[in-house]
This record gives sequence, C-alpha cells and structure tokens, in this order.
Amino acid sequence: MKPLTHLKTLKVRVKDKHKPILEQMAFEVNQVWNAANEITALYSHVPIPEVGWIRNTFSAFDLQKQLKGIKAERGFIIHSTTTQEVIAAHHKARRQFKTDKLRWRISSGSKRSLGWIPFKTGAAKWKGGQVYFAGHYFKVWDSYGLSQYEFRSGSFSQDARGRWYFNIVVEIPCIETPAKGQVCIDLGLKDTATCSNGLKLESKPFYRELESKLGIAQRAKQKKRIKAIHAQIKNRRLNAIHQFTHKVVNDNGLIIIGNVSSSALAKTKMAKSVLDAGWHILKTQLKYKASARLGVFIEVNESYTTQACSSCGGISPNSPKGRAGLRIREWSCPECGVTHDRDVNAAKNILALGHERLAAGIPVL
Repeated sequence: MKPLTHLKTLKVRVKDKHKPILEQMAFEVNQVWNAANEITALYSHVPIPEVGWIRNTFSAFDLQKQLKGIKAERGFIIHSTTTQEVIAAHHKARRQFKTDKLRWRISSGSKRSLGWIPFKTGAAKWKGGQVYFAGHYFKVWDSYGLSQYEFRSGSFSQDARGRWYFNIVVEIPCIETPAKGQVCIDLGLKDTATCSNGLKLESKPFYRELESKLGIAQRAKQKKRIKAIHAQIKNRRLNAIHQFTHKVVNDNGLIIIGNVSSSALAKTKMAKSVLDAGWHILKTQLKYKASARLGVFIEVNESYTTQACSSCGGISPNSPKGRAGLRIREWSCPECGVTHDRDVNAAKNILALGHERLAAGIPVL
C-alpha cells in the first residue's frame, strides 16, 4: 500500500549573483502578462456596424493561441511553460475580479511589480547541486536537501528587498502524529491565541516596537532601511507563530479554531493590532501542519462563544458583549457560579462546537 503523502512548498533563497538573469526573465514575464492584458482589454468588446457591441470572452486557451509565438518573436529566454503559466494566472485573475482589464505589470520605477517567474512540472530540475531552469543553473542556499525530492510546479519570486527565492512544490510522506489530545483556539488581541488547555500565544507588538525606527527611516527617505525594518517585523511575527503552531500540532490530533475574520476587523479602529496579530498566517500554518501529521483541523462559527458559559451554556447579563465588553477579562456566571477567564471560556465553547460538527461529519482533508 502506497503511503499517504501531502504537497508542501519549499522556499530557498537564490544567491545574489543570479539576480541579473532573473530580472531579465521577470521583465519577459511582465511582457507576456501585459500582452495578454492588452488583448482582453481592447477586444473583449468589439463594435460591429449596424449591430452594436459584440462581447468576446477570452479563455486561457484562446490567449495561448494568440500568444504562442511571442517567445520566438521577441527572443525571450524564459521557459515555454512559463508563458503558459502566466496566461493561466491572468485568466484566473480576470475571473476572480470579474474584469477584462487587470493592472499592468511594471518593470521599473518606484511602482514596479515584484519579480515573478512561474513554471510547470518538469521545467525545473536539480542538477549537480544546483537548480537547472530554462538553460541556466542557479545556486541556492539548500536548507532542505532538495536532491531528495522530485520537483513539481513552482516559481522564482522576488521580495521587496530585491532578494530572489526559489519556490517548489514537492510531495512529502505524511507522518501520523502519536498525539491524541484535542484543543480549541480562541483568537484575540490581548492574547493572539488562547487554547482551551490554557496555552497562550501572547500578543507582542512586533510593528509598534519598531514603529519609531520605521518613522525615522521614512522621514529620512532611506528606502533600503525601510524595507529591512518591514522584513524584520515580518520575520519576528512568523517565528513566534511557527513556534506556537509547532507545539500545538505536536501535542494534539484534533484542532478546532474560531472563524474570526481579520479582513473585516481590519476595517475598524483596531486595524493595526489586528494585522499585527497575524491570525490568517496562524490558521494557515495550523491547517497544513495538521494535515501533514494526519490530524484534523476544523474551523467553526464562533458567534456568542465569548458570552456563553462553557459550564451551563447560559448567557448572563454580566458576560462580555461587543466591543464595550473587551475590557472584561474575567466574569462569573450567575446561574452556575463558575468564574471564567474570558478567552479560555470562549475556547472551551468553540471546542464543544467542533465536537458537534464532528458528530455531523466533516469533509476529508
């Protein structure tokens, strides 16, 4: 019997000496994107005399036919599958945003698009300790031992500091976790995450700690320094979340979390704190780490979980309600007399909702 596997994206940094060739490829990718964008923008509606406007719907296949000779005509060095992937991504974005014209990809200037070079399975290979792609060898800081994996699709991508990364999808065997525990997680701002067993991910002001330094760099117009500070904030946040999710997944086979929407709360006065918490990243990490260990990850509706008593289920007048109740960190239920920590109580209620959903059945991960 073939062992169960899951797909994982590995990301390694490409050495800086390859930057010129990658930037040339990124320029060519932008040209393919803009050529596809021009066709869909200009010819999606065509005027016909005495008839009116005729609607043309361009599929990815239609654009492939129209642009099949662009690589040879313009002398591009990108891989042929890169052209196909760019057109497919353009088609997907048009469907997602329901428009015929997307933003142009800009190759220079202050508003330039970050470099991006996608490719299909088989386009990139591991040869002689290097990545071989489109006739060129790229040295990387191989922290994963890439020689042991079979490459699937992937991309080269550039960050705001101009550093290039090689992202590749590989197939990895699932390792069943021996942990039999179950935990529920309540997301918040005072504590980023509170588990039903009492474990907490304390909220750290990653952005605010460096906000003053960032402001000085912005006023001095030190662009490199600004990008470096933003990267430092991001890396600190990721490190804290990785450590927390690693511990949670190693100790529990069942993980249940509330469906709090960071995008909705980001439109309120709490936006800076919400975005600094990184809830979306935390949920994403828990989901793929649980899947890799054959664990179960469930997201449930957390409505009223803060107000309801986890012991008797009653909602009392003194339970925390709405934004006005954010200052209430502990409260006692008048019906059963149990004193609750606000976040732990909510986590226990979410755990109960998760068990109800398990009883009803959940889709296979």
